[in-house]
Amino acid sequence: MKAIQVTKQARMPTLGTILMVEKTLEKNKDKPMRITELKNKLPKQVMHHTLKLILQYLWKSGKIMFGPKGVQWIYAEPEHLKKMMEGSLEI
Repeated sequence: MKAIQVTKQARMPTLGTILMVEKTLEKNKDKPMRITELKNKLPKQVMHHTLKLILQYLWKSGKIMFGPKGVQWIYAEPEHLKKMMEGSLEI
């Protein structure tokens, strides 16, 4: 994936927008999705440059992969974290 240059004038995505994209990708993890298809499935409109920044971040953090058919969610929560959180007290 080609790195995106971040300039002083570039708009940075908010946490809410990043989580919205993550949730949409995770919900549709059964098959790769083109970026235009992803844009159509998002509940709110996201600027193309902002979406590309989010996808670059998710790729660097190992949550998605890019292939010839599009982008796909690949992250799975580690089992030891799930087990650790089972007995914990939620605040």
